[in-house]
Parts: sequence; C-alpha cells; structure tokens
Amino acid sequence: MPSQRSRPLALVLTLAASSAGAAGPVTVVRAARLYDGRSDTVVTPGVVVVSDGHIVGAGSRVDVPAGATVIDLGDATLLPGLMDAHTHVSFESSLDWKQDQLDALKKPIPEQAIDATEYARRTLLAGFTTVRDLGSSDLIDVGLRNAINSGKVLGPRMLVSVNAIGARGGHCDPTGGFRPELFREPGTEQGVANGPDQIRAAVRFDTKHGADVIKTCATGGVLSEADKVDSPQLTQAELDALVDEAHALGRKAAAHAHGAEGAKRAIRAGIDSIEHGSFLDDEAFEMMRKKGTYFVPTPLPCIMSRLREAKAPANIIEKAASADARAGETLKAAIGKNAKIAFGSDAAVCPHGTQLNQFAVFVRAGMKPLAAIRTATSVDAALLGVADRGTLEAGKLADVVAVPGDPSRDITVMERLFFVMKGGAVVRNDRAASAGAGVR
Repeated sequence: MPSQRSRPLALVLTLAASSAGAAGPVTVVRAARLYDGRSDTVVTPGVVVVSDGHIVGAGSRVDVPAGATVIDLGDATLLPGLMDAHTHVSFESSLDWKQDQLDALKKPIPEQAIDATEYARRTLLAGFTTVRDLGSSDLIDVGLRNAINSGKVLGPRMLVSVNAIGARGGHCDPTGGFRPELFREPGTEQGVANGPDQIRAAVRFDTKHGADVIKTCATGGVLSEADKVDSPQLTQAELDALVDEAHALGRKAAAHAHGAEGAKRAIRAGIDSIEHGSFLDDEAFEMMRKKGTYFVPTPLPCIMSRLREAKAPANIIEKAASADARAGETLKAAIGKNAKIAFGSDAAVCPHGTQLNQFAVFVRAGMKPLAAIRTATSVDAALLGVADRGTLEAGKLADVVAVPGDPSRDITVMERLFFVMKGGAVVRNDRAASAGAGVR
C-alpha cells in the first residue's frame, strides 16, 4: 500500500474527509523554499496544504486544490512551528534587580497572571508554537496553559511543570536569600523537599495539580543568592526517587544542572534532559550518550549586560560570569561529541520573544544551520514527547512559520521571522499586513 506522502493530494483530502466526516476549508501556504524540520535539505518550491488544523500535504510537489485560500509568501522559507524546551512564561526579569525582588513579594497573583499572557503572546508571535515551561509558582503556568488551550489567550501550546523541585536552601527554594523569620519554611507544596520520601511527595503534588513534566534543581544556579552555581544539591537517592516517581506517573523529568557532579547524579537516575550544563565534562557527555539523555544548553547573549544594568548583587554577577565563560566551550564540546542537543532559551532571563538569536549562537559554536533549526523542531518534539508536531508532513498539526531568504545559507534570517500559523490559524503575517491584506 503506498504511503500517504506518495498519494495524490486529492486522495489525501478525500481520505481525511471520510475519516473526519467532512473536510473543512483548505488553506495553502506557498513560498520559494521549505524545510521540513527533519531532513538535511531545503526543497524548492515550498507548499503546505492545511485543512481542519492539520497538514494534509507538504513539500515541493504538492498540487494546490481548487478553491483553496492561497497565502503566497514569495522569497521565503517555510519551517515547522518552532519549540522552546526551557522557558519561564509566568515572569520576566527587568533591568532593576531590587524592583524585581519587591514585585515578586508584592505584585498580586492575578496581575502576575495577566503579565504572563503578554509574555505568551510575544513568544507565539516570535514563532514558538510549543514551549515547555520549567518552573513557575501559584499555578500561573497551569492557568495560562489552560486559557491558551481553550482559546481565551493568545500563546503557544504549553507543557508545564508547576513547581521546580529542589533542596532546602537550594536554587529551587523560593525563600533563599531572605531572613528566616520573614517566611514560613516552604514545603513540598512549593517544591522544597529533603530526602527521597519528600521528593516523591513533591512530584505527586506537582502531578496532582497539572504538571506535564517534572523539573528539578540538581545543582546551584546563577540567579539564586545562597548557593554556588555548580554545587550538587540533591543526593543520588533523592534524584533516583524523583525520576522513578515522575516516570511511574507518566511524566518526563528535566534537571537544572550547571555542575558536572550534580548532572551525573541526575543522568544515573535516568533524567530525560540536562538543562544549562555549563560545566559538563567528558564523563558526563559519555554517560548522556549511553543513557540517551538530551542536553538543553541555554546560551544567554543578554545575561551579563542585563545583570550589570539591573545592578544585581556582586555574587550573582560573579556566578553568571563564571558560567557564561564555560558555557560556550561546553556547547562546542557537545556539538563535537554529537550530543542530543535540544533548543531551550531560559526565556525570562532574557525577554520573551527574543530567543530567535540562539540559532546563530549554535551555528557559531560549530553546528550546521539546518541542524540548529532541527533542535527547535523535530529534536524538541522528540524530547517533549509530542509526536503530532515538529515537522512539515501530512497528519501533523498545522504549525508553520516563515523566514525571509534561505536559513540554510544565512542562519541570521531566523531573527527576521515574519509569519506564524498555529493549528491552521494565521496569527502573524507581516507581509500581508504591510500590503493591507493580512489574515488574523
């Protein structure tokens, strides 16, 4: 029996109509080129046919059905909707460190939630149609995900983690750096746990309240005041318990880990991804290769300038400089070792919607342009476990973006992305808008 990809488009549409009862209106997006998010080549021309929110045909040899609405983007390249595996959509750091600290304590939760809708909007309009959110508070991430899914808020599809889980006084402890008498000591309901049993309870709490993924802090971090950036913060037994419980409940687990020793404990436990990984060593990469662990580096071109302008504490700036100095070399080593590198920006540290500049960072570190794009398409889809997106092919969700020119020759065109379709609905088309005929 021929594959769906080889069938004539009319037959594909007929089969889609018979399985769904009736086919909806057909939209065709056309451009000079197309990259499917999986292969090693760009094809010419590029055509994507969409019906009922899904792709029914994509490639260079696809007929345009009679009566279809055609969106012709001209000299551009069609790509799958982008993904970001490491975001924090419920907040965003400003250029005033002390004000951010005060806002975290005084700004009403409803106001924080409303702010988050703006961060989600910016993220989607930047071309990221799916994100994984790794650490929030007060169920803002859950509420935002649900509001987006129900069509009340404009934003990307979200996989959320509720509270990031870590040790008392560690990077995930929300009261770190404050005088002890000011706050009630946090517990598992805020992601702070000591010992395997409490860790399991924290995983269960997050899952109970809507977590799609479990996030933990296996080492210290840059923006927490009470720890060293690379110090291990969970024991092997604690990480074993966390990953075992997460997997038992059908959730993947991600570990914030700048330091090599903390990362290795998480890898031994079976963690699905290592986030940041600034100080990973050869042994850690070899362990990741054997275990199939993904590496989500989060290069932050803005971090040093923003922290200095925000007048962050001296030890924060010192930790950031230390991690930043090593992160570039670690990324180059990961590329050289053919590690499973996925796209994650840590958006919130740098403003939401600015993470498109990360593709050029990957290429400067030695990655081929199309390999860099794959990190945010088919690779992220595999990491996140979302098989219904990440490539331009029949049957996938109709998440499509476009950039001018050819990103396989000039990766910086990714930063000029101008078209976004999510689930068959056009949410951004700068070329049509400039001509006064945009589709919204």
